[in-house]
Amino acid sequence: MLIVGGGPAGYTAALYGARAGLSVLLLEKLAPGGQMGTTDMVDNYPGFPKGVNGFDLAMQMKECAERFGAKTALEEVSALELTGEVKLAHTPKHIYQARTVVLAMGSHPRELGLEREGDLRGRGVSYCATCDGMFYRGKTVAIVGGGNTAVSDGLYLSRLCDKIYLIHRRDKLRAPLPQQKALEQAGNVEFLWNSEVTALLSGDRLSGLRVRNKKTGEVQELACDGVFIAVGQVPDAQLAVGQVACSEDGYVLAGEDTRTNLPGVFAAGDLRKKPLRQIVTAASDGAVAAAMAQEYLDGR
Repeated sequence: MLIVGGGPAGYTAALYGARAGLSVLLLEKLAPGGQMGTTDMVDNYPGFPKGVNGFDLAMQMKECAERFGAKTALEEVSALELTGEVKLAHTPKHIYQARTVVLAMGSHPRELGLEREGDLRGRGVSYCATCDGMFYRGKTVAIVGGGNTAVSDGLYLSRLCDKIYLIHRRDKLRAPLPQQKALEQAGNVEFLWNSEVTALLSGDRLSGLRVRNKKTGEVQELACDGVFIAVGQVPDAQLAVGQVACSEDGYVLAGEDTRTNLPGVFAAGDLRKKPLRQIVTAASDGAVAAAMAQEYLDGR
């Protein structure tokens, strides 16, 4: 079993596959953990009542899988051949062969492209309200976006934060009406319509935002403790495009059984089309993918 991607989905698949007696190789281009590995504190993964550093959790997942014989190669995959009975993964050093593949390349949040945005990630800039919202209890935050994620984030944060600015480039939200009405009735949410963030104000941490009204040209500075950017995710599924079926927005189409349209190819974690993308759901996908891969191999 070949696994592409070393996040929680990939390493859970490696753990379950290796424990089942499969020969398992995981390919990761950078370091274990994926997005999780760049998170300073994970507060919502079961079993860690005081939270856990994301990179530390990633290394523990890696150790669990390798304890049962899974192997890791830190090599970037440049191409995949998935349609044959024997699947191929090309890296600058090798061509790997496997009879089954788990795609676990994950996704990454779409950024605003502002100066210092990357530097301030984890220091006031966040892309996941359910991951980081607890750090802003009783504080003032902003949300950038107007779709389902932005509105869901607003409802979630409205129960934690003292004040919320929702900044949207259009004059209406795109989320379902019941959610919109619930957010409007929250009482601590202020909407800034037809507006865009033009700068992040900061010292060592984010201290505020510079916001411009697109219609009037008026510019204002908002003091806030954090900003949640909810303008979409970008699935890292490029290696599989043209081989596995994908949605219009680029996510791999696979059901709860993680099966793709190609025999022997499974999709786990954030690159799979699904309603919730969290560490715990990625790990769940990894376990399912390994079980389905084992079933597929047994059937051969």
